[in-house]
Amino acid sequence: MHIEPGVVDGAKMVLAYGTAAAAAGYSLKLIKDDLKAHSIASFCLRSVISMVGVFVFFEVFPHFAVGVSEVHIILGTTLFLLMGAGPAAVGLAGGLAVQGLFFAPSDVPMYFVNVTTLLFPLFAVDALARRFVPRTTAYVDLRYVDVLKVSAVCQGGVVAWVAFWAIYGQGVGADNLSAVMSFDAAYLLVIAIEPLADLAVLAGAKGLRSLTERGVFIQRLHNPA
Repeated sequence: MHIEPGVVDGAKMVLAYGTAAAAAGYSLKLIKDDLKAHSIASFCLRSVISMVGVFVFFEVFPHFAVGVSEVHIILGTTLFLLMGAGPAAVGLAGGLAVQGLFFAPSDVPMYFVNVTTLLFPLFAVDALARRFVPRTTAYVDLRYVDVLKVSAVCQGGVVAWVAFWAIYGQGVGADNLSAVMSFDAAYLLVIAIEPLADLAVLAGAKGLRSLTERGVFIQRLHNPA
C-alpha cells in the first residue's frame, strides 16, 4: 500500500499532514486506553514487537508495485488481535518510518499519506471489534466469519484510502482510474489471505496463555473483556 511518490504532492500534501495529525491524536487515545489494562512495560514490549512485525511485512514478505501503489501483506488485523490497537498503531507508524528512513528513502515524502492509509483502517477495526465482538469472547475464540469481517474492514479501508489519495492527487483521468483499478484487483489477494492467516495465528496462540500473562500479548487475546 505504499503510494508511489508524486501521486500526491505540492499544496495537496496539506491534507495528508492534517489526516496524519488526526491519526496521531487518536493513536494517543488508544495508547491511553491500553495503559488502563496493561503495564507500561507490556505496552512498550508489544509496540516493539509490532514495529518489528511491520518492518518484516514491508521488507521481507513478498511485495510488488501495481498501479498507483505497492501491494503488501500487512497483517494489520493480526497485529490488532495479538498486540492491541495502541501498540499496533505505534508499530504501523514506527515500522513505516524505519522502512522509509533506512531502506526506501524515496518513500519518505509520502510518509504522511501512507501512515494515514494504514492507521485509519486500524481505527475502524478497533471500533468494529468494540461494537460487534461480545465482551464475553476472547479473541482466540473468534469464529471465521468474525475474523473475516474484521479483516475485510481493515483491508477494505486500505484499498479505499489508496483510491482516495490517487484520485485526490491525480484526478479522474482514464489512466489514473485504470491504475487504481489495477491496484484494487491485485489487493484482492491480500483480502483472501489475511483472514486465513489471522485464524492460523489465533489457533497457535491458544496454547500461549502464559505469554499473555507476562504481557507479551494483549489481555483480550485469552481473556474476555
